[in-house]
Amino acid sequence: MGRVEDGVTAEELEDWDPGTSDLPAPGIKQGPGEQAGTGRLSQKCWEPEPDACSQPGPALWSRGRARTQALAGGSSLQQLDPENTGFIGADTFAGLVHSHELPLDPAKLDMLVALAQSNEQGQVCYQELVDLISSKRSSSFKRAIANGQRALPRDGLLDEPGLGVYKRFVRYVAYEILPCEVDRRWYFYRHRSCPPPVFMASVTLAQIIVFLCYGARLNKWVLQTYHPEYMKSPLVYHPGHRARAWRFLTYMFMHVGLEQLGFNALLQLMIGVPLEMVHGLLRISLLYLAGVLAGSLTVSITDMRAPVVGGSGGVYALCSAHLANVVMNWAGMRCPYKLLRMVLALVCMSSEVGRAVWLRFSPPLPASGPQPSFMAHLAGAVVGVSMGLTILRSYEERLRDQCGWWVVLLAYGTFLLFAVFWNVFAYDLLGAHIPPPP
Repeated sequence: MGRVEDGVTAEELEDWDPGTSDLPAPGIKQGPGEQAGTGRLSQKCWEPEPDACSQPGPALWSRGRARTQALAGGSSLQQLDPENTGFIGADTFAGLVHSHELPLDPAKLDMLVALAQSNEQGQVCYQELVDLISSKRSSSFKRAIANGQRALPRDGLLDEPGLGVYKRFVRYVAYEILPCEVDRRWYFYRHRSCPPPVFMASVTLAQIIVFLCYGARLNKWVLQTYHPEYMKSPLVYHPGHRARAWRFLTYMFMHVGLEQLGFNALLQLMIGVPLEMVHGLLRISLLYLAGVLAGSLTVSITDMRAPVVGGSGGVYALCSAHLANVVMNWAGMRCPYKLLRMVLALVCMSSEVGRAVWLRFSPPLPASGPQPSFMAHLAGAVVGVSMGLTILRSYEERLRDQCGWWVVLLAYGTFLLFAVFWNVFAYDLLGAHIPPPP
């Protein structure tokens, strides 16, 4: 691309931030075929600073309340808004972009048009335009885009030609996780490889290392829980060691055997990693650890004599959240063979629960004490359907702005408080017979 008239290259404008930098405006022309009142961008929804528009020279954009900025200054501003109405047409803005050869993402222009068409009066707040250009989305912005998504002229991501291996994987993740084409396109263009999805990969790697260490030490790779030395691990949750609070979480690094580790690791990588790529480390780690903690606490309440091992609580939280999100957005999901994959996932998860029930009540080998409980699987599934579904349905929206999120947190906090009191007082009051800890 060449230079624009004021000497600023298009490459320099590639990272233009409307909140911190000026945009030169040499001779902007009115967009062709533009009519007054069509696709207008309103700056009246934010109160301007006194005399902000009357100051000489180009005016700056800003993000705060009481600060609106013009795309151009002086006589160019009169061309953008000749009647001084406080509105700018969407076509005019597009013409401004093209006249400066701005390498703006075409998807953002499509979203700008859809945003304008989603409003009955065809008006868009200046702040929403700033959010679009600076790649920020609010709940109202997302809803407006969703309402106008049928007007988006661009083809779907499946028609994007010439993609590399990694970008094809990103596109695959977008279609696996997100139910809305606008969200998929937004994620595809906004995705960056750094930071990578380190949480799920790190947890899976740690679980494999711990399993290999104990397998080599015990010389046993299947049904390790039947070895008398296995329960002596400081990581296993055992009801006789309830006072050691870290065990309510660290049991996720221990597994019954190679079969359970393989199942959990496969699901963590196939479902957990894509979820973390889309929704971020903080949300997915919160969901996973909430499932793990809920699993051990549920066992301490419902199966008071049983120990717990394995990361199934966190795995089932992720899987149940994802499956519930797919079911609730069935028409919008574009992942291939979704019905077949849904059936296979449910069969595999049910089989793992059935296997855990069998090992708990009908152990195939003589054991010195109760075998690990299966209740952690069910508790993780409940966390996934409640907390997890709320998280997955809030892509790029702030959770603290949603009433449902606070309801889920209140319910989870109440459960935690009840479980703590139960572990402190109920075992003695009920006279529960706990097998001696190893």
